[in-house]
Amino acid sequence: MKTIAVIPTYNEAENIPDLIHELYALGLPNFSTLIVDDNSPDGTADIAESVAEENTIPVYVMRRPSKRGLGTAYRDGFQWALKVGADAVVQMDADFSHSPSYIPHMLSLLKEYDVVVGSRYVKGGKLDERWSFGRYLLSWWANAIYTRLILNLKTLDTTAGFKAWRRETLLGLDLSRIRSNGYDFQVEMAYVTEKLGYRIIEIPIYFEDRRIGESKLNMPIKIESALRVWDVWWQHHRLTPSDRGKPLLSSSNDEDRAYPKMRPQ
Repeated sequence: MKTIAVIPTYNEAENIPDLIHELYALGLPNFSTLIVDDNSPDGTADIAESVAEENTIPVYVMRRPSKRGLGTAYRDGFQWALKVGADAVVQMDADFSHSPSYIPHMLSLLKEYDVVVGSRYVKGGKLDERWSFGRYLLSWWANAIYTRLILNLKTLDTTAGFKAWRRETLLGLDLSRIRSNGYDFQVEMAYVTEKLGYRIIEIPIYFEDRRIGESKLNMPIKIESALRVWDVWWQHHRLTPSDRGKPLLSSSNDEDRAYPKMRPQ
C-alpha cells in the first residue's frame, strides 16, 4: 500500500527534522512524506529538503508562494498525493501534537474503514495535562456541543486533524466541494464524510501540546471557525451517499503551485 503523509507547515523549522526522522523510523513500506509549506520565513522547506537529502529519506516539499491557509494546504496536498498514486493518505500536524506512533494502527484499520480519526474525545483519548481548564472547556464545548449539535455529527472529535484516508474516500468526497480554509476545514471534511455515508472509526490518542513554537490558533481564528459551521451545514446538508464519486476538480490557481517531482524510492 502506497502511503503519503501530508503535513502543512508554516514556521516549523525546529520541529520538522525530528518529525521526518520519526516518520521514517516507523519502517513502513512504500511510505513517504509531503511537506506543504507556505513560504515559511524560518526556512522550513529548505530544512525539510536538506534532512531528506542528507539521510536519503523519501520526503517531498510543495512550496507555496504565500500563506494561503490550512484548508488549501490540505487540498493541494491531498490532490498531489492522489495524482501520484497514493492508496492511503495520512494528515497530521507538524508540531508533535499527533504522534507518528499511531500511524501503523491507523493504516491497518483502513482495511475495514474508509477513514480513521485520531480522537481526543473518544473513550481512552486524552489531552495534554498542561492545558488550562478554560482551554479544555472551550475545546470540549466546540466539539461535543456546538458543532455536533448544529451538524448532527456522530464523530466525537469534529475538529480532529489527525486522520488516515483511503484513496477511494478522498476521491468520493470530491475535494473541490470543500471550501473551508481555516481550522473549520476539519469540521467540513467530517460533515461531508458522514453525509456521504462513509465508514468512520475514531481511535483514542494522547494529544500532546506542541513541543516547540507558538500555536497558530488564535481567538479570531476560533471565532471565524465557529461561525463557519453554519455555512458548512447550509452547503452540504442535502448530501446523500448517492453524491459520492464526483470528479476531482483542479482549482483555478494550479499554475501557482510548486508541485514536487517524485524521486525514485
